[in-house]
Amino acid sequence: MADPKGFMTTPRQDWPRRPVEERVRDWDEVYVPGALLPIVSKQADRCMDCGIPFCHDACPLGNLIPEWNDLVSREDWRSAADRLHATNNFPEFTGRLCPAPCEAGCVLAINQPAVTIKNVECAIADRAWELGFAPPRPPDRLSGRTVAVIGSGPTGLAAAQQLTRAGHTVVVYEKDDRIGGLMRYGIPEFKMEKARLERRIEQMRAEGTRFRTCTAVGRDIGADEVRTRHDAVVIATGATAWRELDAPGRELAGVQQAMEYLPLANRVCEGDLPASPMSAAGKHVVIVGGGDTGADCLGTAVREGAASVTQLDIYAQPGAERDDDTEPWPTYPRIYRLSAAHEEAGELRTAPAADADARLFAASTLRFTGDGEGRVRSLHLVEVDSGRRPVPGTGRAIPADLVLLALGFSGPDREDGLIGQLGLELEPRGTIARDVGFATAVPGVFAAGDAARGQSLIVWAIAEGRAVAAAVDRYLTGSSRLPAPISPYDRPMAV
Repeated sequence: MADPKGFMTTPRQDWPRRPVEERVRDWDEVYVPGALLPIVSKQADRCMDCGIPFCHDACPLGNLIPEWNDLVSREDWRSAADRLHATNNFPEFTGRLCPAPCEAGCVLAINQPAVTIKNVECAIADRAWELGFAPPRPPDRLSGRTVAVIGSGPTGLAAAQQLTRAGHTVVVYEKDDRIGGLMRYGIPEFKMEKARLERRIEQMRAEGTRFRTCTAVGRDIGADEVRTRHDAVVIATGATAWRELDAPGRELAGVQQAMEYLPLANRVCEGDLPASPMSAAGKHVVIVGGGDTGADCLGTAVREGAASVTQLDIYAQPGAERDDDTEPWPTYPRIYRLSAAHEEAGELRTAPAADADARLFAASTLRFTGDGEGRVRSLHLVEVDSGRRPVPGTGRAIPADLVLLALGFSGPDREDGLIGQLGLELEPRGTIARDVGFATAVPGVFAAGDAARGQSLIVWAIAEGRAVAAAVDRYLTGSSRLPAPISPYDRPMAV
């Protein structure tokens, strides 16, 4: 604890974002380059080095937050990078993409703004790369055992890196043409530039991890063949079965799933396409769903030049402060948050019919109507009460040339053949069944991440990858020194 009074003398200061008018003209990350380092050491000083650091429990990775806050306050970047990487394989990802439940659990957050844990994490990760503190760590010797990891999202990559470093020969199978899963084609470039992902993939290649792209296990190669080739299999395909909206007019052209829309925009940024065939340019866009995927669609549509963008959230607008009765500290509260995309939409007034940040709260979709050519032209909605019951007299229609459904995901894709060919059992909610050791009922086959846990946060995905790696290592060798930060049944802190 470098400054015992830091939390009393230094106010919270977040990494500043670039001006809206500037950043919506490009796809670069929204933050001001180089503006974090000058403030981060003083922000780390605000950490109180609590006797019981609840931020540890709020983070499923068990990040050693007070330790690396203290090291950053002293600008000991090498030691800070070591402590950060001791619990997190990819802190530059979580530092940009995680909603920071650790900050909700910060003891300072009881009556003050929390420590900027997420910003400090990001600064350490970026500094580690700049100063050469994140070299490849290939194993000293090989075990002679092979592992197949199916899926290259954060869970698959974390599992693969841990198992490679333990000495096993790991092959990652990815159905898309590039490694990264939803981090590659679901997360927009303005939230995380893909050069950061490429850097980690090259690190993993240098350590010995092998990658096979354009290979959908169950379609391009049989699941039984993969199982026969390897001593163990980790299924980390994610929860890619998107939820549908059963509303009249759903069949109209222009009503699309968010995960049909976002990958095309990312492919434009990758240089694969000159323009997205589903571009929002010049269109009235309505996004159904109030979560992060909806916000990603919002920021993307603004950059593509939409005529208007409105986001519908079925929940009522939350308050600015946590409700201590229903969501007491240190749980992660549902409060009003303004993402970069909502800030952009609000300042640019992209949704004249909506509230200040383009969101219509407590709004439910009734139906879609189209033109004579079968294309959507309007969305009919109604306000709902706290029980999601329609409020009489509140129905109205808003123009919609492109509707994006961002309603979340229900589990892994069951149509690619993987689940059926392996004979995997499913939970009632559609996720892959597993035991306390991440093992499925099929010998040597393990399941981790959103495919088994259900849709969750990137920090939980990485924790699952690290934990399943320890389970696989133990299965292959009889014991393991790999960390296992969570069990399959751990859940976020709640009342």
